[in-house]
Amino acid sequence: MAVSEESRNRTAWLRHGPETNVENLAAGTLPGTLRPDDGPALLFPSESDQWLSHRVLDERSRGTASWLLSRGLAPGDRVLLCGGNSAALVVAYLAILRAGGIVVLANPAYTGDELAHLVDDSQASWAFAARPASALVDVANAVSLDEPLPGLEPGPLPRIGSADVALLAYTSGTTGAPKGVPLTHANLLSSIRAAMHAWRWSAGDVLVHSLPLSHQHGLGGVHATLLAGSSAVVLPHFDAAELGDAIQRHGATVLFAVPAVHERLVAEVPDALGAPSLRLAVSGSAPLSPDLAERIAAVMGEPPLERYGSTESGLDVSNPLDGPRLPGTVGLPLPGVELRVGTDSGEPIEDGTEGEILLRGPQVFSGYWNLPEATAEAFHPGGWFRTGDLGRIDADTGYLRITGRKKELIITGGLNVYPREVELALEKHPAVASAAVAGLPSRRWGEQVTAWVVAESQVSAEEVVAHARKLLAPYKCPKQVFFVDSLPRNSMGKLRRSELREPLDTSELDKAVAKLWRAEL
Repeated sequence: MAVSEESRNRTAWLRHGPETNVENLAAGTLPGTLRPDDGPALLFPSESDQWLSHRVLDERSRGTASWLLSRGLAPGDRVLLCGGNSAALVVAYLAILRAGGIVVLANPAYTGDELAHLVDDSQASWAFAARPASALVDVANAVSLDEPLPGLEPGPLPRIGSADVALLAYTSGTTGAPKGVPLTHANLLSSIRAAMHAWRWSAGDVLVHSLPLSHQHGLGGVHATLLAGSSAVVLPHFDAAELGDAIQRHGATVLFAVPAVHERLVAEVPDALGAPSLRLAVSGSAPLSPDLAERIAAVMGEPPLERYGSTESGLDVSNPLDGPRLPGTVGLPLPGVELRVGTDSGEPIEDGTEGEILLRGPQVFSGYWNLPEATAEAFHPGGWFRTGDLGRIDADTGYLRITGRKKELIITGGLNVYPREVELALEKHPAVASAAVAGLPSRRWGEQVTAWVVAESQVSAEEVVAHARKLLAPYKCPKQVFFVDSLPRNSMGKLRRSELREPLDTSELDKAVAKLWRAEL
C-alpha cells in the first residue's frame, strides 16, 4: 500500500477537525455527562409545548433511580425498555443507567414472541414498557411508561465505571435468533463524542428528528444533546409536514434522518430543508442514492452528510463537515476509529480493491451476549470486528465506499431485517413447506422484504402475510409473496439466496418492483 494503515487512519481523523485525545473519547459514563442547568434539553411536541430542561432530566432520573434501588434493583440487572418516543422513556433510560442497571432496548413494534426472546435471553427481571408492549411483557417487576414514573427523594447512587455495560441492544443473526450486543459506557461515549467532534456539535445546536429512540440512530441524538448541553425536538413518528414544521418553528440546526425520510422531505417540504438555520443534515442506517443526494443539495446547497456504523460498533465513518462530501461514499473514519478493508482472513488489501470492512477502536463492542462461538466468528486476530459489509477505499480520496454485504441483510426504511428470522416465522404456517426471503428494490424504503414460498397445501399470499404479522414486527413482514415449486439450493442443501430472483423473468420482476413503487407513491 502507498501509505501505512495507521498513517492513513490518523490522517483521516485530522480531516474531521483538530486533533483530539482518543483516550478521552471513552472517559466517564453517560449519567456523568448530565448537567444541572436550566437550559432547554428535550421537547416532545406530541406531549407538551414545554421544554424539559437539563436540570429536570437530571432530577427526575435521579429520583426514579433511587426508587429502583429501593425496590431491589442491583447493579448489572437487566431492564427491558420498550416504548415510543416520549419523555418518560428518556427519563427511565437515564434512571436505569444511574442505578447501575443494563438497558435492554426493544422496538415497541415487537410481538409478544419477539419480546419474550429478549426477556429470556437477557434474563431481564424488570421492564419499563408502554402499551401495547406492556401487556405482552412477562417479568417480575413491570413499570408502565404510560403513567407518571415513580420516584423518591434522590439519594446515594452506585458508582459505575466506563467499562460497565450500559446497553444491551439486539441484532438478528442468520440463524434467526436475535443476538445481544452489550455496549459499555465507553463504547457509547467514544462513538458519539467522535461524531460530535467531527460535526462541531455545540450547546447552541438544535436537533430535530422523528427516528425511534428504540434504535441507536435516534438514541444517539439524545446522547449528543445531553453531552453538549444542547437541545433536541423529538417527534413521535415520521410525518413530512410535521417534521418540516418542527425544523422551521424551532430553528433546527441539525437534522437526523434515514434516506426514506430525506426522500419524503425533499419531495413534500423542500422549504424546510432549505431553512437558513439548518447547517447539517445527517443520513444513515441505509445507503443514500447519489440521485437523492443531488436533489437535496439543490435545496440545501450541499448534500446530506452520510455516515456509516453498526449496532456492534456505533458511529464509525462519516463524510467530513468541511471538505467534499462525495455522494455514494460514507467518508472517512471518525477520530479513534481504525478502518481496514481486508481479505477473508483479515489481511489488509490494496486501496481500490473490494473486501470486507473491518473496524477497531474504543467504540467497538467486545462480544455477543453469552455467545462465545458467534463472538469468535465476529473478530479477526488483533481485535478487528468483521462488519459483514463489503467496501473499498478510494485510492485518491481515502473515502470508503460500501459495495455490498456479506451478511444476508435487508435494510428497509433504515431498519435491519435478517431473512432467516422471517423465514423461520413463515415456516411455522402449516401450509408452508419452506420459505426464502430477500429484498426487492423500493423507491421509498430502499428495499422491501419479499418472500418466496413453497406451499404444501392451498394458501394465499394474504394468509402468509397475516401469519407473519402475528409473529413479527410489521416492518419485518413480506410486502410481496411469490409461490414457487422449489427453492434454489446447492449440493449440500444450502439455500442459494442470490438465485431467488432468477425464476422470475425480467418482465415479471419489473412488474413486481413497479407494483411496489406504485403503492409507495
